[in-house]
Amino acid sequence: MDRALPAPPELHAAHERQRAAFRADPYPDWPARRDRLRRLLDLLQREQRRIAEAICEDFGQRAAAETAVLDLVPSLAALRHALRHGRGWMRPRRARPSIWFQPASAQVLPQPLGVVGIIAPWNYPLYLAVGPLASALAAGNRAMLKLSEFTPQFGRLFGELVAARFDPDELVVFHGDAGQAAAFAALAFDHLLFTGSTAVGRKVQAAASAHLVPVTLELGGKSPAVVAPDFDLRLAARRIVYGKLVNAGQTCVAPDHVYVPRARLQAFADECVRAARAMYPAGLRSADFCSVVDSRQYLRLRALLEQAGAAGVRMQPLFDGEQFDDDAHRLAPVLLFDPPPALRVMHEEIFGPLLPLLGYDQPEQAIERINEQPRPLALYWFDDDSRRVREVLRSTHSGGVAINDTLMQVVQDDLPFGGIGPSGMGHYHGRWGFDTFSKLKPVLRQRRLAGTALVRPPYGTTFARVIEAMKRWA
Repeated sequence: MDRALPAPPELHAAHERQRAAFRADPYPDWPARRDRLRRLLDLLQREQRRIAEAICEDFGQRAAAETAVLDLVPSLAALRHALRHGRGWMRPRRARPSIWFQPASAQVLPQPLGVVGIIAPWNYPLYLAVGPLASALAAGNRAMLKLSEFTPQFGRLFGELVAARFDPDELVVFHGDAGQAAAFAALAFDHLLFTGSTAVGRKVQAAASAHLVPVTLELGGKSPAVVAPDFDLRLAARRIVYGKLVNAGQTCVAPDHVYVPRARLQAFADECVRAARAMYPAGLRSADFCSVVDSRQYLRLRALLEQAGAAGVRMQPLFDGEQFDDDAHRLAPVLLFDPPPALRVMHEEIFGPLLPLLGYDQPEQAIERINEQPRPLALYWFDDDSRRVREVLRSTHSGGVAINDTLMQVVQDDLPFGGIGPSGMGHYHGRWGFDTFSKLKPVLRQRRLAGTALVRPPYGTTFARVIEAMKRWA
């Protein structure tokens, strides 16, 4: 992201328009919120074919089926979840005042924040825009959405579709270059959510800090998978390979590398080959296998492979036949056996179909190595030993965990989604997102006659007795 320049007129005007609209209607009722959610839901249902075609054009090749399962279905689910539960989320929440403040009553009132900014990435351009939008709109906010310049066809289409259904003081879409993104991040939003790389996330947070804008950062990192010593290798391989190869590995929560018992390393690799070829029998020519989004990302991945090859790392392709298509920026998946830690593939987020396999002798070694690294967005642990799983959950930190699966923790609307440390801060989805985009306002209602009169000056004998009691029982 480039250094922020003064906000272009169209950004500033859109922001001021939404702020004015929010001041005029600072607490939209449920019918107004429901209407916005329904319009967005209707947009997705009516335009799903055009959306899939635009995303496919941006990637060069992305199957409509993959867009349906990875982008469309979770977006529809998020909106329907908000429609089912949003009225209940809005209700004031009871709270219990301390006994010393009786007969007061207390509640927490969820209040819309105002104007929310959302910066969505290119890898799941629909879901990572609509997911936070569902939460922001359910919470009663206005929203400005910045889509990635790396998916221009989708950006143009989605902007047109939104403009046809929403007033710009409700929801407005931008899809300009990195300079526009930097200016967008510097606006005085009431909350800003960014999904993208850790490096850019730091710049977004710095830009937002000028106005003390609270931020939710959904970043990435190197999410590990661990196969326990006695776990079914075939099952683990199928689920890990799926998590790695959908969207050609261009997923923030994709398994980045896998810890496997050293004695079972080759057996696991063989199962990975079987799993990949069962899912994509035509290999690199399979219409179901996604392209790398552009030549910039493709060349970065080729450079990772070339460095590993120059270092003598043993590799095993998962597909037969053709391994590269430079013109279409298509890259076949590859296993890398125990790459040295100094290689880029071991300390940069891969974000592509390269999968390092790392041997271990005892599960404790895998846990130790995970804890030595920056805290990841996801941890995948394959194990039938419930005692060991409990220990793993207690002794490791990650944004989220899936036991005996990959990716699926992200699409649960009753679970918060968010990172920790370098993989992000804050969370959203479902009620968690509603609360992120709300001010949970505490309200205390005191009666005309209240015990608090006993602790006001002048401080005498009665005050001393009350304070002694409070010291004992507070």
